[in-house]
Amino acid sequence: MVIPTIPEQMFILIIAVLAAIVLIIIVFQWKSISKSKNSILILEKEIELKKMSMVEKDIESKRLMDNPIPLPQDQQDRLSEIRQSTTEARSKVGFLHSEINERLARLEAETEQRKLEKMLTEIEEKENKLKSMKK
Repeated sequence: MVIPTIPEQMFILIIAVLAAIVLIIIVFQWKSISKSKNSILILEKEIELKKMSMVEKDIESKRLMDNPIPLPQDQQDRLSEIRQSTTEARSKVGFLHSEINERLARLEAETEQRKLEKMLTEIEEKENKLKSMKK
């Protein structure tokens, strides 16, 4: 019978400890992976439920639009006033956008015209200098 020496026992002990550590790490990783898979499944189900609720709300709003509830005359008048004021505000906004765009276009055109006029006078001056130098 061969009795293992101390260094051989130490080597076996170190290998056993390393194997235990690796096994513990693998178990923790496996546990975290299964938790991640479960949380992903839960999130997918939540997303499906949210999509379904959004579709239900959309269908409900379309149904309400198709079958308007009769409102008392004063409420209908108030809604008409709100719609009218909204339309007026939108038309004012559209007018202001158009006015700003037209003014910007005019400003750009005038600026370009001034630049071109300045360039023209500079060219004319240079031509006159060249003519006077030739004489």
